[in-house]
Amino acid sequence: MKTVVLQLSTGRSPNVLNLTRACESFVSGEPDGLMTVFVPHATAGVAILELGAGSDKDLLTALDSLLPTDSRWSHRHGSAGHGRDHVLPAFIAPSIVVPVLSGQLTLGTWQSIALVDTNLDNTDREVRLSFVAG
Repeated sequence: MKTVVLQLSTGRSPNVLNLTRACESFVSGEPDGLMTVFVPHATAGVAILELGAGSDKDLLTALDSLLPTDSRWSHRHGSAGHGRDHVLPAFIAPSIVVPVLSGQLTLGTWQSIALVDTNLDNTDREVRLSFVAG
């Protein structure tokens, strides 16, 4: 298995970071197989969605509506509403698998791979990319 860890900074506001180019570069020249994108954090996830046309902002708006940053959460350390960040991975999984054919991701025309992070308390993130030939 080939693997690499990306070191990222997500900033001090909820963020959707495009990982597609890093993923494309990672599998370039590889044979057919599977690429896994995994976020080893309890408060972030990985999603496949259209980016750049407003969908990333729409996703953050939907998460704010579904998981508000108020005092309803039992998990209360950190900034206000931080408990919702610990619920996020139940809605946006911490990993995805993407088929690779002849060194190319098999994403659809408008699909991108993104790190979704609403945690204001931790701006340093790792994303592990792994590839298994098949």
